[in-house]
Amino acid sequence: MLLDVSQFPLVWIRLNAQCADPEASLFDEFEALLARKSVFVLLNDEGLNEDEGDHEHSPEEMKQMSLWMKRHKSELRSFVKAAIYIEPNTAKRLATKAFALVYEKFWGYPMFMVATKNEALDLAQTLLLSEQIEAWTPF
Repeated sequence: MLLDVSQFPLVWIRLNAQCADPEASLFDEFEALLARKSVFVLLNDEGLNEDEGDHEHSPEEMKQMSLWMKRHKSELRSFVKAAIYIEPNTAKRLATKAFALVYEKFWGYPMFMVATKNEALDLAQTLLLSEQIEAWTPF
């Protein structure tokens, strides 16, 4: 998995890509993002193809992920506005609605499914703009 931050605050998650530094931890990369103390949106345009890149996490990986998430829950809620997944298949998008609720409870930020890259970028900009408006509200 690779986090592409070249378009920050739009951060593209590349599930099927290898990190340039095999020694680098994805947790370290994510912590560096959170250390910026700036809001951002996670995006993925690889779809939800169960046959490609599907990785069943071991119990140890799940434990590490859960512990990491618990340590960073406050930062995740503060800085990650959403995860937006692009899935052109309507049935797959609809099938993820129930999972999106579980996802948000676990990670602390919402998961959205959209059909196109343009929809994803529009939604990301709306979410980021709403954050700017909230920051400027004097109340």
